[in-house]
Amino acid sequence: TMDIVDTAVSAGNFTTLVAAVKAADLVETLKGAGPFTVFAPTDAAFAALPEGTVEDLLKPENKAKLAAILTYHVVAGKVMSTDLSDGMTPDTVNGETVTIKTEGGVTINGTTVSTADINADNGVIHVVDAVLMPKG
Repeated sequence: TMDIVDTAVSAGNFTTLVAAVKAADLVETLKGAGPFTVFAPTDAAFAALPEGTVEDLLKPENKAKLAAILTYHVVAGKVMSTDLSDGMTPDTVNGETVTIKTEGGVTINGTTVSTADINADNGVIHVVDAVLMPKG
């Protein structure tokens, strides 16, 4: 099986996410033992951000900000959709929490999980339809 990064690359609809992970120097982390749960925004989710946002975040001087956003999409451990409960607030790798709702479909901070439980050898990917922005 493939790790989280290779799984995202092979899916084909995470090119922006993969580019961002590379720009933030998080490739080795997400290829590590984990396990990790990644709420992965699609290319369409990144494209929905205000014009110029992605290009700005990919600049070397914004590496820390980019890393903070990306690590806000990662929870330590392998959390499958069947492990989720309504109202749970897991800590993300960046230290802030996200809020999970399960009524009428799973959402993270109000963002829909469009595809759940994509297994990787070091964790799991859940596809989200928007980029999650940390409060801090």
